[in-house]
Amino acid sequence: EIFKALPDQQTDIRVVLTNGIAGVGKTFSVQKFTLDWAEGLENQDINVVVLLSFRELNLIRDEQYSLLELLHIFHPTLEKVTAENLDLSNLIPSRCVDRVTEVRGFTDEQKEEYFRKRLSDEERSSRVISHIKSSRSLHIMCRIPVFCWITATVLEDMLTTDQREELPKTLTDMYSHFLLVQMKRKKHKYHEGQEMAQEVAEADREVLLKLGRLAYEHLEKGSVMFYQEDLEECGLDPDEALVYSGVCTEILKRECVIFEKPVYCFVHLSIQEFLAAVYMFHCYTNKDIEVLKQFLGTKWDNKNSEKSLDVFLSRVMDKSLKSKNGHLDLFVRFLHGLTLESNQKILGSLLGKAEITPEIIQRTVNSLKEKKTKIAPDRSINIFHCLIEMNDLSVSQEIQEFLRSENRSEKELSEIHCSALLSDTHCEVVASALKSRPSHLVHLDLSGNYLKYPGMKLLTGGLKSHNCKLESLNLTSCRLSETSCDSLVCALMSNPSHLTELDLSDNKLQDSGVKLLCNFLESPDCQLEALRSEFSFILEMLTHLKPKIRFDCKICYLGDLYFSFRLRICRLSFYSCSFLVSALKSNPSHLRELNLSGNNKLKDDGVHYLCDFLGSPDCRLEILKSVNIFLFHFLSLNHCNYLLFFFFFLPHGVLYCKR
Repeated sequence: EIFKALPDQQTDIRVVLTNGIAGVGKTFSVQKFTLDWAEGLENQDINVVVLLSFRELNLIRDEQYSLLELLHIFHPTLEKVTAENLDLSNLIPSRCVDRVTEVRGFTDEQKEEYFRKRLSDEERSSRVISHIKSSRSLHIMCRIPVFCWITATVLEDMLTTDQREELPKTLTDMYSHFLLVQMKRKKHKYHEGQEMAQEVAEADREVLLKLGRLAYEHLEKGSVMFYQEDLEECGLDPDEALVYSGVCTEILKRECVIFEKPVYCFVHLSIQEFLAAVYMFHCYTNKDIEVLKQFLGTKWDNKNSEKSLDVFLSRVMDKSLKSKNGHLDLFVRFLHGLTLESNQKILGSLLGKAEITPEIIQRTVNSLKEKKTKIAPDRSINIFHCLIEMNDLSVSQEIQEFLRSENRSEKELSEIHCSALLSDTHCEVVASALKSRPSHLVHLDLSGNYLKYPGMKLLTGGLKSHNCKLESLNLTSCRLSETSCDSLVCALMSNPSHLTELDLSDNKLQDSGVKLLCNFLESPDCQLEALRSEFSFILEMLTHLKPKIRFDCKICYLGDLYFSFRLRICRLSFYSCSFLVSALKSNPSHLRELNLSGNNKLKDDGVHYLCDFLGSPDCRLEILKSVNIFLFHFLSLNHCNYLLFFFFFLPHGVLYCKR
């Protein structure tokens, strides 16, 4: 029902964007949507549904087609289109999308259902489920259906062959064993002698490294699709590779496409990332300087090749943290996991011989903990994941000790200790910290968390507490809904006295959300000194003149809010200027700085309105910044008079003007 409007929505839903991590089920959802329509079960108001696979369209990437031309290939009278595998969804302007949905994969109940159906033996399936629950990283990854398949493949093999070794607890362990299982299946299928259960055979080494090179080079490019020429560049013969059981029929698959050109991809992005990490580790141990220089930059030369493993891993981590979309995060986790002796033994000559001493491992752990990053928690948390891959649980233990200690206010946690993405359970923990007596939490940064209403409701319960002493709250990029905004405002109005800084940047609050916030700003108890919002009312209310804007704009700037107020390049008309001045005159006492740079459409009337404000006896303005506005760009005789007026009313202030 993704095309059906909600009861309070007035417009039709015509464009829906669905996102989700790789392998979580986006393609399946699109195919199910199409099947339900074709069988007459759902969405019968749609005349035609055409499944456009961008994997197929990538085959003509060197040619140019308009969207209309592409649609005419399938049907000349298309009205609605469902498209899958649109990896560049960020190129779609937000105004063109009516609804955004997310495929989140298996729930906890569905994970258990999968393993019980996949493993018919009740005792075995129960043991697998119990093991998955004991490892949080594995349990989280199992929301991806493909990872459930990998996990079931590995654990079923280990439990049925009476292997005495410990079951995998980390991702790297799991993928190392998966590679081993695939090699065993290859040998069994082609009758190549006795199965070698303990490590990857030397005979498989060459093909696996070629696949690793293919995986690495295209991971760097951000590509998950390969063509015959890509395989050949890495020394892989497509026909030979496809019959190389396990390596290719399971790890690499060939897809038939409408343009009759074969396209290849790994079963899942994580398999590509694992093989890429194996290849990079091999390049380090074998001192392949050219590959390392290409990856780490020209500063990595022959001198660096002699440096220890911890230095290499530190450089790789630095590069991954610079990635804006985190495309190297899992790759780096695998690299750190490959340092474990157990994985070194399984993969053998595939990795090469590396000097890995307890001292090097400890230096690597210390280096990870000392990383200082100025990025969102969802990026820096990967440092914590790398520690887990190395079986180092010290950070978790340190946090537990901190929570149990009685003198928490005297201790300071590092950034790695505080980096996390919140689930509803975690939101409850944060709320508990806000409610605690005494509460020492004064700065809370939740930026980058997708705070759905249940989690937001838990958090606002903490904000309402009279024990809450929070001074700054950062909710940047939290996708706050109208309901979440309502909950936030209610909490702030019930206990507003301590909060002085609120950051709501990159939240599409819409008009309804703005009105709710304005109710809080009007409150005489509001003590906010700084409010940041990139995409809400500061720009939208003043750049799009509508009848209702006068009311909203006036309220937005009531209350003791801004010491510094910036309206750079907002294209303020003289009408907007009149609303702004009206609001400022209603309560101007705290405003010290006003930046109107880049607003060149004020004209005489707009300048006159500003002069009225500057002439007010309550005006405390000390700095007025103006670039390319009335002072020079439209300097008329009247403007010259107004300029003298400014100097008269700002005898102790500063006037910045640039032509």
